[in-house]
Amino acid sequence: MAESDKVFTGSIPKFYDTLMVPLIFEAYAADMAELVAASSPGSVLETAAGSGAVTRLLAPKLKLDACYVVTDLNQPMLDYAATRQGLDSHITWRQADALDLPFEDASFDVVCCQFGAMFFPNRVAGYAEARRVLRPGGRFVFSVWDRIEENAFADDVTNAVAAVFPHDPPRFLARTPHGYHDIALIREELSRAGFADIRIETREKVSRAPSAREVATAYCQGTPLRNEIETRDASLLALATDRATEAIASRHGVGPVAGKIQAHVIVAAG
Repeated sequence: MAESDKVFTGSIPKFYDTLMVPLIFEAYAADMAELVAASSPGSVLETAAGSGAVTRLLAPKLKLDACYVVTDLNQPMLDYAATRQGLDSHITWRQADALDLPFEDASFDVVCCQFGAMFFPNRVAGYAEARRVLRPGGRFVFSVWDRIEENAFADDVTNAVAAVFPHDPPRFLARTPHGYHDIALIREELSRAGFADIRIETREKVSRAPSAREVATAYCQGTPLRNEIETRDASLLALATDRATEAIASRHGVGPVAGKIQAHVIVAAG
Protein backbone atom coordinates (compact mmCIF):
# COMPACT_ATOMS: atom_id res chain seq x y z
CA MET A 1 0.00 0.00 0.00
CA ALA A 2 1.31 3.42 -0.95
CA GLU A 3 1.78 6.00 1.80
CA SER A 4 -0.61 8.32 -0.06
CA ASP A 5 -3.38 5.74 0.48
CA LYS A 6 -3.49 6.76 4.15
CA VAL A 7 -3.56 10.53 3.62
CA PHE A 8 -6.96 12.05 4.42
CA THR A 9 -6.18 15.76 4.71
CA GLY A 10 -7.21 19.10 3.26
CA SER A 11 -10.76 19.02 1.88
CA ILE A 12 -10.89 15.21 1.72
CA PRO A 13 -12.51 14.64 5.17
CA LYS A 14 -15.43 16.94 4.34
CA PHE A 15 -15.98 15.50 0.86
CA TYR A 16 -15.62 12.00 2.32
CA ASP A 17 -18.23 12.58 5.00
CA THR A 18 -20.76 14.57 3.00
CA LEU A 19 -20.53 12.53 -0.22
CA MET A 20 -18.88 9.13 0.36
CA VAL A 21 -20.60 8.31 3.65
CA PRO A 22 -24.19 8.52 2.34
CA LEU A 23 -23.12 6.95 -0.95
CA ILE A 24 -21.56 3.70 0.32
CA PHE A 25 -20.80 3.74 4.06
CA GLU A 26 -24.04 4.64 5.80
CA ALA A 27 -25.95 1.42 5.09
CA TYR A 28 -23.10 -0.76 6.33
CA ALA A 29 -22.61 1.54 9.33
CA ALA A 30 -26.20 0.82 10.36
CA ASP A 31 -25.44 -2.92 10.17
CA MET A 32 -22.28 -2.45 12.20
CA ALA A 33 -24.08 -0.48 14.89
CA GLU A 34 -26.73 -3.20 15.21
CA LEU A 35 -24.13 -5.97 15.44
CA VAL A 36 -22.07 -4.19 18.09
CA ALA A 37 -25.02 -3.08 20.21
CA ALA A 38 -26.71 -6.50 20.11
CA SER A 39 -24.68 -7.83 23.05
CA SER A 40 -25.23 -4.69 25.19
CA PRO A 41 -21.49 -4.15 25.66
CA GLY A 42 -20.23 -2.13 28.59
CA SER A 43 -17.12 -1.00 26.71
CA VAL A 44 -16.47 -0.56 22.99
CA LEU A 45 -13.34 0.40 21.07
CA GLU A 46 -13.72 1.64 17.51
CA THR A 47 -10.57 1.72 15.38
CA ALA A 48 -10.12 3.48 12.04
CA ALA A 49 -13.29 5.44 12.76
CA GLY A 50 -12.81 7.83 9.85
CA SER A 51 -15.35 10.63 9.79
CA GLY A 52 -17.57 8.90 12.37
CA ALA A 53 -20.25 7.17 10.27
CA VAL A 54 -20.46 4.22 12.69
CA THR A 55 -19.92 6.40 15.75
CA ARG A 56 -22.99 8.53 15.05
CA LEU A 57 -25.23 5.48 14.70
CA LEU A 58 -23.73 3.32 17.46
CA ALA A 59 -23.45 5.84 20.31
CA PRO A 60 -27.23 6.22 20.81
CA LYS A 61 -27.64 2.42 20.94
CA LEU A 62 -25.22 1.86 23.81
CA LYS A 63 -26.15 1.68 27.47
CA LEU A 64 -26.05 4.99 29.31
CA ASP A 65 -23.08 3.85 31.40
CA ALA A 66 -21.15 2.29 28.52
CA CYS A 67 -17.61 3.41 27.70
CA TYR A 68 -17.03 4.13 24.00
CA VAL A 69 -13.51 4.94 22.83
CA VAL A 70 -13.29 6.16 19.24
CA THR A 71 -9.90 6.18 17.51
CA ASP A 72 -8.28 6.80 14.16
CA LEU A 73 -4.70 7.04 12.99
CA ASN A 74 -5.51 10.17 10.97
CA GLN A 75 -5.99 13.19 13.25
CA PRO A 76 -7.79 15.39 10.67
CA MET A 77 -10.43 12.70 10.15
CA LEU A 78 -10.82 12.21 13.91
CA ASP A 79 -11.16 15.96 14.43
CA TYR A 80 -13.83 16.14 11.75
CA ALA A 81 -15.70 13.18 13.28
CA ALA A 82 -15.73 14.87 16.68
CA THR A 83 -17.24 18.06 15.24
CA ARG A 84 -20.02 16.03 13.60
CA GLN A 85 -20.83 14.09 16.76
CA GLY A 86 -21.38 16.89 19.23
CA LEU A 87 -21.17 16.45 22.98
CA ASP A 88 -21.65 12.85 24.07
CA SER A 89 -20.63 11.56 27.49
CA HIS A 90 -20.24 8.03 26.06
CA ILE A 91 -17.37 8.95 23.83
CA THR A 92 -13.65 9.43 24.34
CA TRP A 93 -11.81 10.54 21.19
CA ARG A 94 -8.21 9.40 20.84
CA GLN A 95 -5.66 9.29 18.05
CA ALA A 96 -4.34 5.74 17.93
CA ASP A 97 -2.67 3.23 15.65
CA ALA A 98 -4.73 0.04 15.34
CA LEU A 99 -1.47 -1.93 15.14
CA ASP A 100 -0.17 -0.51 18.44
CA LEU A 101 -3.17 0.28 20.62
CA PRO A 102 -2.47 2.36 23.76
CA PHE A 103 -4.82 0.30 25.95
CA GLU A 104 -4.31 -2.44 28.52
CA ASP A 105 -5.06 -6.09 27.85
CA ALA A 106 -8.69 -7.19 28.20
CA SER A 107 -10.09 -3.64 28.27
CA PHE A 108 -13.11 -3.92 25.94
CA ASP A 109 -16.14 -6.09 25.32
CA VAL A 110 -16.21 -5.26 21.60
CA VAL A 111 -13.69 -3.90 19.12
CA CYS A 112 -15.21 -2.68 15.86
CA CYS A 113 -13.69 -1.39 12.64
CA GLN A 114 -15.63 -0.48 9.53
CA PHE A 115 -13.63 -0.62 6.28
CA GLY A 116 -10.32 0.03 8.00
CA ALA A 117 -8.51 -3.32 7.95
CA MET A 118 -7.60 -2.88 4.28
CA PHE A 119 -5.35 0.04 5.31
CA PHE A 120 -3.43 -1.94 7.98
CA PRO A 121 0.23 -2.36 6.90
CA ASN A 122 0.19 -5.68 8.81
CA ARG A 123 -3.29 -7.10 9.23
CA VAL A 124 -2.28 -10.02 11.43
CA ALA A 125 -0.66 -7.56 13.84
CA GLY A 126 -3.79 -5.40 13.78
CA TYR A 127 -6.01 -8.39 14.47
CA ALA A 128 -3.72 -9.55 17.27
CA GLU A 129 -3.96 -6.12 18.88
CA ALA A 130 -7.77 -6.25 18.67
CA ARG A 131 -7.71 -9.67 20.35
CA ARG A 132 -5.28 -8.47 23.02
CA VAL A 133 -7.54 -5.65 24.19
CA LEU A 134 -10.70 -7.80 24.13
CA ARG A 135 -12.01 -9.31 27.33
CA PRO A 136 -12.65 -13.08 27.42
CA GLY A 137 -15.76 -13.71 25.34
CA GLY A 138 -15.38 -10.39 23.56
CA ARG A 139 -16.03 -9.88 19.84
CA PHE A 140 -14.12 -8.24 17.02
CA VAL A 141 -16.61 -6.90 14.47
CA PHE A 142 -15.30 -5.47 11.21
CA SER A 143 -16.02 -5.12 7.51
CA VAL A 144 -14.05 -5.02 4.27
CA TRP A 145 -15.12 -4.35 0.70
CA ASP A 146 -15.50 -7.17 -1.78
CA ARG A 147 -13.54 -7.04 -5.07
CA ILE A 148 -13.92 -3.91 -7.14
CA GLU A 149 -15.83 -5.69 -9.90
CA GLU A 150 -18.66 -6.26 -7.40
CA ASN A 151 -18.82 -2.51 -6.64
CA ALA A 152 -20.16 -0.74 -9.71
CA PHE A 153 -19.30 2.91 -9.10
CA ALA A 154 -15.78 2.25 -7.81
CA ASP A 155 -15.09 0.13 -10.89
CA ASP A 156 -16.53 2.76 -13.24
CA VAL A 157 -14.46 5.55 -11.68
CA THR A 158 -11.24 3.51 -11.70
CA ASN A 159 -11.59 2.68 -15.39
CA ALA A 160 -12.53 6.25 -16.35
CA VAL A 161 -9.64 7.84 -14.47
CA ALA A 162 -7.24 5.27 -15.91
CA ALA A 163 -8.12 6.56 -19.38
CA VAL A 164 -6.97 10.06 -18.35
CA PHE A 165 -3.59 8.66 -17.25
CA PRO A 166 -3.09 5.66 -19.57
CA HIS A 167 0.64 5.37 -18.90
CA ASP A 168 0.32 5.52 -15.10
CA PRO A 169 -3.30 4.79 -14.07
CA PRO A 170 -4.25 5.67 -10.48
CA ARG A 171 -5.20 2.39 -8.81
CA PHE A 172 -6.00 3.45 -5.24
CA LEU A 173 -9.57 2.09 -5.24
CA ALA A 174 -8.64 -1.32 -6.65
CA ARG A 175 -5.38 -1.58 -4.67
CA THR A 176 -6.54 -0.64 -1.18
CA PRO A 177 -10.28 -0.32 -0.45
CA HIS A 178 -11.05 -3.27 -2.74
CA GLY A 179 -7.73 -5.06 -2.45
CA TYR A 180 -8.52 -7.29 0.56
CA HIS A 181 -11.52 -9.39 -0.40
CA ASP A 182 -10.29 -13.00 -0.29
CA ILE A 183 -12.40 -14.72 2.40
CA ALA A 184 -9.94 -17.59 2.79
CA LEU A 185 -7.11 -15.12 3.42
CA ILE A 186 -9.20 -13.17 5.94
CA ARG A 187 -9.94 -16.37 7.88
CA GLU A 188 -6.30 -17.45 7.75
CA GLU A 189 -5.01 -14.11 9.03
CA LEU A 190 -7.59 -13.97 11.82
CA SER A 191 -6.63 -17.52 12.86
CA ARG A 192 -2.95 -16.54 12.92
CA ALA A 193 -3.90 -13.67 15.25
CA GLY A 194 -5.55 -16.13 17.66
CA PHE A 195 -9.23 -15.97 16.74
CA ALA A 196 -10.99 -19.34 16.64
CA ASP A 197 -14.66 -18.50 16.07
CA ILE A 198 -14.89 -16.62 12.76
CA ARG A 199 -18.12 -15.81 10.94
CA ILE A 200 -18.11 -14.04 7.57
CA GLU A 201 -21.20 -12.86 5.72
CA THR A 202 -21.13 -11.23 2.29
CA ARG A 203 -23.75 -8.49 2.06
CA GLU A 204 -24.91 -6.84 -1.15
CA LYS A 205 -26.52 -3.41 -1.02
CA VAL A 206 -27.41 -0.62 -3.43
CA SER A 207 -25.51 2.66 -3.61
CA ARG A 208 -27.64 5.66 -4.61
CA ALA A 209 -26.88 9.28 -5.45
CA PRO A 210 -28.78 12.24 -6.92
CA SER A 211 -26.49 12.33 -9.95
CA ALA A 212 -23.49 10.80 -11.68
CA ARG A 213 -21.58 14.01 -10.96
CA GLU A 214 -22.01 13.55 -7.20
CA VAL A 215 -20.66 10.00 -7.39
CA ALA A 216 -17.66 11.07 -9.46
CA THR A 217 -16.90 13.96 -7.12
CA ALA A 218 -17.15 11.69 -4.09
CA TYR A 219 -14.62 9.20 -5.39
CA CYS A 220 -12.26 11.58 -7.20
CA GLN A 221 -12.18 14.30 -4.54
CA GLY A 222 -13.29 12.63 -1.30
CA THR A 223 -10.80 9.76 -1.16
CA PRO A 224 -7.02 9.39 -1.51
CA LEU A 225 -7.66 8.80 -5.21
CA ARG A 226 -7.47 12.60 -5.30
CA ASN A 227 -3.89 12.43 -4.02
CA GLU A 228 -2.96 10.04 -6.82
CA ILE A 229 -4.54 12.25 -9.48
CA GLU A 230 -2.93 15.43 -8.18
CA THR A 231 0.48 13.78 -7.87
CA ARG A 232 0.32 12.95 -11.57
CA ASP A 233 -1.10 16.31 -12.69
CA ALA A 234 -3.18 18.51 -10.37
CA SER A 235 -4.56 20.43 -13.33
CA LEU A 236 -6.33 17.27 -14.50
CA LEU A 237 -8.44 16.72 -11.36
CA ALA A 238 -11.45 18.42 -12.97
CA LEU A 239 -11.01 16.44 -16.19
CA ALA A 240 -10.74 13.16 -14.29
CA THR A 241 -13.93 14.02 -12.40
CA ASP A 242 -15.64 14.87 -15.71
CA ARG A 243 -14.59 11.58 -17.29
CA ALA A 244 -15.80 9.63 -14.26
CA THR A 245 -19.11 11.49 -14.42
CA GLU A 246 -19.51 10.58 -18.08
CA ALA A 247 -18.71 6.92 -17.45
CA ILE A 248 -21.25 6.62 -14.63
CA ALA A 249 -23.93 8.46 -16.59
CA SER A 250 -23.42 6.23 -19.61
CA ARG A 251 -24.01 3.10 -17.52
CA HIS A 252 -26.49 4.28 -14.91
CA GLY A 253 -28.36 7.24 -16.42
CA VAL A 254 -28.27 11.04 -16.29
CA GLY A 255 -30.66 11.51 -13.35
CA PRO A 256 -30.52 9.79 -9.95
CA VAL A 257 -28.19 6.80 -10.17
CA ALA A 258 -27.97 3.45 -8.40
CA GLY A 259 -25.26 0.80 -8.43
CA LYS A 260 -24.39 -2.43 -6.66
CA ILE A 261 -22.02 -2.42 -3.69
CA GLN A 262 -20.84 -5.50 -1.83
CA ALA A 263 -18.83 -6.13 1.33
CA HIS A 264 -17.83 -8.85 3.78
CA VAL A 265 -18.96 -8.42 7.41
CA ILE A 266 -16.89 -10.38 9.90
CA VAL A 267 -17.47 -11.29 13.55
CA ALA A 268 -14.53 -13.00 15.27
CA ALA A 269 -14.08 -14.23 18.82
CA GLY A 270 -11.29 -15.98 20.68
